[in-house]
Amino acid sequence: MGIRLTSRMKIKYITVTVLLIITLQYFGVFTHVFELDFYRHFHYPLEGDIQKYVLQLRNVEVPDVAPINMYNYTFISSCNKKCMENDYSGKLRLVYIVKSAVNHFDRRLAIRSSWGFEKRFSDVPIRTVFLLGVNPKNVDLQIGIEKEQQKYGDIVQADFIDSYFNNTIKTMMGFKWAVTVCPNSKFYMFSDDDMYISTKNVLRFIRNPTQYPEYLETPVLSLKHLRRVQRSLSDRQINDDARLFSGYVFMSAPHRHRSSRWYITLAEYPYHMWPPYVTAGAYVLSREALFDMYYASLYTKHFRFDDIYLGIVAKKVDIEPYHCTQFHYYKKEYNVFSYRHVVASHGYDDPSELLKVWNEQKSAGNA
Repeated sequence: MGIRLTSRMKIKYITVTVLLIITLQYFGVFTHVFELDFYRHFHYPLEGDIQKYVLQLRNVEVPDVAPINMYNYTFISSCNKKCMENDYSGKLRLVYIVKSAVNHFDRRLAIRSSWGFEKRFSDVPIRTVFLLGVNPKNVDLQIGIEKEQQKYGDIVQADFIDSYFNNTIKTMMGFKWAVTVCPNSKFYMFSDDDMYISTKNVLRFIRNPTQYPEYLETPVLSLKHLRRVQRSLSDRQINDDARLFSGYVFMSAPHRHRSSRWYITLAEYPYHMWPPYVTAGAYVLSREALFDMYYASLYTKHFRFDDIYLGIVAKKVDIEPYHCTQFHYYKKEYNVFSYRHVVASHGYDDPSELLKVWNEQKSAGNA
C-alpha cells in the first residue's frame, strides 16, 4: 500500500513539475536567463564602419562594402511629380508619409480632408502621400486603388503583400521614396492612417523641438516685445544638418512569452532590451536623419517590427531618438482644450470621429 502511494505521489510530482516547466517555458522565463546584456554586448548585422558606408553612398561613391538589404520591391505607383510641382519656391517644409492598408479608402479620404490637406497653410509647402502594398487575391481592390490614384495622385504603392508583419517593408519603401523621389523637404512625418494629427502643432514642434510646447507660452510684455517674439518664432529654424528623429520614445524589453503578438525568439534578437525607439504610429524626421537612416538601413538586417528596426538603424548611425510627450501612442482622452498642444494621437480609426475632432481643433486654432 505504501509503495503504491509513493508511486502515485511520484507521478503527481513529475506531472506538476513537467506542467510547471512547460508553463515557465511558455511565458519565456527560461529564455530570459539566456538573454545577453544589451548595454555590454549589443551588435546587429551588418557590423563595420556603417557611418563611413553611409557617407560614401550619400556622396554617390562606390562603398567599401556592398549593401546587404536593398528592399528591392518594384513601385507600381511612385507619384514621381508629387514634389516637383511649381507652386512653391525652394524646399518643401513638410511631407506626410502615411502608412495605410489597401482597403482603407475611407480613412485616406478623411485624412485628405483634414490634417493631410496640402493647402492647409498657403505659405507652407506641404505634401501628403499614402504607402500601400498589394492584395493579390482581390483584383477589384486593386482597380479601386488605381482609380483613387488617378483621382488624387497621392498613392505610393509597391508589389509586396500588404500585411501587419510587412510594416518594415512598407516603412522602408517610404524612406526610399523620400530619398529618391522627394528629397527636397526639410522634414518628413510618418504616420499610421488611424492617427489624429495637428499640422499646426507639427509646424510649431519642428520650429523648436526641444522647447515645445513651452516656448509658445512665452509672456508678451509690450507691443515692441510682441513684434520681436513673433519675428523670432517665425524665423527660428533648427540647423539644416540637425538629425531629428522624434516622437514617443520607448525603452522596453522584448516579449518572450509565446502568446504575445510580439513574441521574439533569442535567434531573432538575443538581448534583454531594445535600443531606444520611437513608436511607429507617428514620428518626425529631419532630412539629414532620414537620409542617414535610409542608407544605414541598407546595412541593417531586416527586422519585422518597423519601430524596433528604425531604433536599431538609428543606433547604428548614432542618432538618439528625441522624446516628445505630445505624440500619444494611445488615444488621448479628448476635449477641446486638452488637444491644444497635441501633435499626434493614436486611435482614430473612425473617419467621422477624426473629421469631427480635427474640425473642432481647427476652429479652436489648434489644428
